[in-house]
Amino acid sequence: MAKVIKTEAYLVDIEVETVRTDATQAFLKQETLFVEVTTDEGLTGTGYAYTIGTGGRAVLAMLRDHLLPALAGHDSREIEGAWRTMYDSTRATMVGALTALGLAAVDLALWDLRCLRAGEPLWRVAGGARPAVPVYDTERGWLQLGEDELVAGAREAERQGFSGVKIKVGKPSPGEDAARIRAVREAVGPGLDIMVDANQAFTGAEAVRRAALLEPYDIGWLEEPLPAEDVAGHERLAASTSVPVAVGESMYSLGHFREYLQRGAAGIVQPDVARIGGITPWLKVAHLAEAFNAEVCPHFLMEIHVSLAAAVPNARYVEYIPQLRAVTQRGIRIDGGLAHAPSEPGLGIAWDADAIDDRRVA
Repeated sequence: MAKVIKTEAYLVDIEVETVRTDATQAFLKQETLFVEVTTDEGLTGTGYAYTIGTGGRAVLAMLRDHLLPALAGHDSREIEGAWRTMYDSTRATMVGALTALGLAAVDLALWDLRCLRAGEPLWRVAGGARPAVPVYDTERGWLQLGEDELVAGAREAERQGFSGVKIKVGKPSPGEDAARIRAVREAVGPGLDIMVDANQAFTGAEAVRRAALLEPYDIGWLEEPLPAEDVAGHERLAASTSVPVAVGESMYSLGHFREYLQRGAAGIVQPDVARIGGITPWLKVAHLAEAFNAEVCPHFLMEIHVSLAAAVPNARYVEYIPQLRAVTQRGIRIDGGLAHAPSEPGLGIAWDADAIDDRRVA
């Protein structure tokens, strides 16, 4: 058997590597939840989740008080059963961000155990579509950057072999948004994908207006144009523009993705493995999208998403935002415009235990 005999959850603060602002918020620090699950076979799996500055201690309390006690004595090989047991034990707070984040940290630890037990990397155990996936850069596209900085960043990303860049939009003036994207497109030409991200900043009417302004610059997608709960607004927007609409980082259930896809409200889905509740539901979202002939481009967390994107056939991109370098021994390998999934058994993240201990806050 692979019975769970010990669990531990703790909170680590990781400072941001650079200033990151968008139309609705600033990324102040990464509150990182770690979970370790040990079994009677002598294996320990490590999982994690995150917030961008608030709520970390609330998630930690959810883990310690409810989720991990529900896992005690469970057969760690039965991941679907464990996920459902924890979900059922916290129905009063589901579907919701805090519980989903806690679920994710545990689920990742169980998948780490599964891969360690199998002696295989995550990308292969989870599906094994191909070992590497195209990667685009977000780190040079934040909202506080001026046109010259955006152009220089896009050129550098292209020089380094990235297949695309993402630029934040949501300036008070629609014309300023358009000018920023036009400057980058004119600088790099047609060969580099340019995606834009509004971080839920627009009303329905304003999203239609700005999409029309940006269409001439051949953008790859318009991400989170409206609040995530406004499915009808996204549906109207998608019907009004040739620009693909991308959503998902602020969605916490498989059913929410289903509603978007059924209504044609999104053409690209961006599940975040922490916010959706772990690898178990992330894969369901990816396969659901495949059934609707839609692409998957996961949000953030490149260190884990490179393996998940490599596992499924409909993943288009991995997003490059380095944030774990302070607590890992190495980053993901990028070569020839592709992010390569780790090949060693487990999740493939080389944690630096000493660095993590130094940043532990609870």
